[in-house]
Amino acid sequence: MTTSRPPESPLGRGPESRRPRSPLGRVSGHFIGAYGLLLLTALLFLTFSLARPDTFPTLDNVSSILSNQSISAILALGATIPIATGRFDLSIGYGLGLAHVMVLHLIVSDDWPWPAACLVVIIGAGTIGVLNGLLVEFARIDSFIATLGTGTVMYGVTGWITAGARIVPGPEGLPDAFTDLYDSKFLNLPAPAFYVLALAIVLWLLLERLPLGRYLYVIGSNPRAADLVGIPTRRYGVYAFLGSGLVVGFAGVLLAAQQQLGNPSVGMDYLLPAFVGALLGSTTIKPGRANAAGTLVAVAVLAIGLAGIGQLGAEFWVTPLFDGGTLLLAVGLAGYAARRRLRAGATTARQEPPQETAAPPTGKGPPQSP
Repeated sequence: MTTSRPPESPLGRGPESRRPRSPLGRVSGHFIGAYGLLLLTALLFLTFSLARPDTFPTLDNVSSILSNQSISAILALGATIPIATGRFDLSIGYGLGLAHVMVLHLIVSDDWPWPAACLVVIIGAGTIGVLNGLLVEFARIDSFIATLGTGTVMYGVTGWITAGARIVPGPEGLPDAFTDLYDSKFLNLPAPAFYVLALAIVLWLLLERLPLGRYLYVIGSNPRAADLVGIPTRRYGVYAFLGSGLVVGFAGVLLAAQQQLGNPSVGMDYLLPAFVGALLGSTTIKPGRANAAGTLVAVAVLAIGLAGIGQLGAEFWVTPLFDGGTLLLAVGLAGYAARRRLRAGATTARQEPPQETAAPPTGKGPPQSP
């Protein structure tokens, strides 16, 4: 005696076999996806603290980590802004090198007051960001190619200014107020850590609480839909690169205060960690989209990991191996988180009953029948 089976769906399973996930499973899955990297940060800190109890969980070590990783964190936050729109700014490393060299050149060689030199450099970096945005949005050059091209030009300008040599201050040194931008402390913690925190708060407000941030996210997820609802995608794309450029300029000022000499090749050392932080950050807190809080968590994972393996006596080649492997992992996880977010949105849309909607207020909707 044979029994008949219901016909299978094209996916190989009948609708009755698709059991919905329990509420507990959905909550736990969301928690792990959103806060798993934060838990990994705590686990790494605990692991290295147990391995090196005398040196790792100390205030001096924490201060050193916060100070050493502050510029990478600032650059990662700057890279987060174009990534929110689906673009990439590969010029940030070259821009960092040019900005810190220009600050020292204006102070040391041209005797500019340091506040004026810092302001001009930040404005100049923002201008370069606008140029990147124009090339990407209006000239329609791919963001990888456009920003790599402008970055290479900036690297050439850096070499022209320095003639391939370092800019070394005279016997009198740099103004104390300028070097204190990096060397000073607040609440017994390095001041650069508070710069990172302040920038992260500003970026969080911009992306999560202001219409500008929502527009950037819409452009990044669906540019065609953004056009249909009347968002000027090109203009906001330029705004994203402008924000990235301003952040790079500020990071260059801070790097000059830290290094206290102009090294024409130092900027590229920060490019990879910045992108690792920004891309890995898009897999946590709000998985599937770039966000400031996630970037901070990702930078913390990298900082603790590098500090820990350094104290364990790792060889010099472990750092680039760690950065490169983490970048590959970050790109893979970011793509997976974005696809998962799209699938979740599509599932929700299918489950919701169709509703009558009014025509968009922009006048770009379909014509209404009389």
